[in-house]
Amino acid sequence: MAAWARLGTWPRRWIAIATVVALALGVGGYLLFNRARPYLHGSSCEVRTSLGKMPLDLEQAANASTIAGVTYRKQLPERAAVIAYATVIQESHIRNLPGGDRDSVGMFQQRPSQGWGSPDKLRDPVQSTSKFYDALVKVKDYLDRDLHDAAQLVQRSADGRAYAQHEPDGKLLARAFTGREPSAVRCWFSPDKKTDPRRAVAIRELRRSFGSRLVQVDGPPAVMNGSATPTGESDAIRVSGPRSGWALASWAVTHAQVYGLTEVRFGGRRWTSEAGHDGWTKDAAASSERVVIR
Repeated sequence: MAAWARLGTWPRRWIAIATVVALALGVGGYLLFNRARPYLHGSSCEVRTSLGKMPLDLEQAANASTIAGVTYRKQLPERAAVIAYATVIQESHIRNLPGGDRDSVGMFQQRPSQGWGSPDKLRDPVQSTSKFYDALVKVKDYLDRDLHDAAQLVQRSADGRAYAQHEPDGKLLARAFTGREPSAVRCWFSPDKKTDPRRAVAIRELRRSFGSRLVQVDGPPAVMNGSATPTGESDAIRVSGPRSGWALASWAVTHAQVYGLTEVRFGGRRWTSEAGHDGWTKDAAASSERVVIR
């Protein structure tokens, strides 16, 4: 009887061992998945507003946020941004093209031979957007015209009616990148795409797009994630309101990979490069008066 009793303990023992092994494999698999997850998502961006959503790659999103920045610097209304977005979607798919039809270059496919400027300047998204707006504001009653009419009077392309089809997407992008709708832009990239931090350069480029009037840097905030932050580890940009704050924050997120930014915080939300695919998560400590960039 004692022998049979001992034999009866073997199934229970194997069940216990199997349970421990299964738990270990489960925990290990979960940890492995969490480590691999940033790589599985790749690199991309998404714009999501009440009008819908749109996928963008990192270049397109960075260019779109730059257009919004120049809109702010020139103190133009959202309708101007809608026209600009519809135009670049048609002309370049929001890409900074090195060439195009005849001597056309850049996002707006502007031609040096038509007096737009040198190729180097037209390949600069800030300068090409500025030149587009300088021409747009000279169009009489451009805000009241049909979008394709206003765009065509600036671009003078072969078929100006083509701009009209992109008006819905232009409105979606304008809502997101000008900050009308908060936390509407998220970007992510795999860890092997990370670059060395160049936050000072990022701030200079941010100021070049938005203008020094909107980009007033306070320096590192007193508190970050509940603990003191050493001097130089972050910058806090004062904002005039939530809309401009979200425009600035979106610019930082879309340029994070280029300038090695790891964290952006604003308006009760937080974005990190490690979990960029998760987008903006709640952060009660994130101020609505400053955009914090690390």
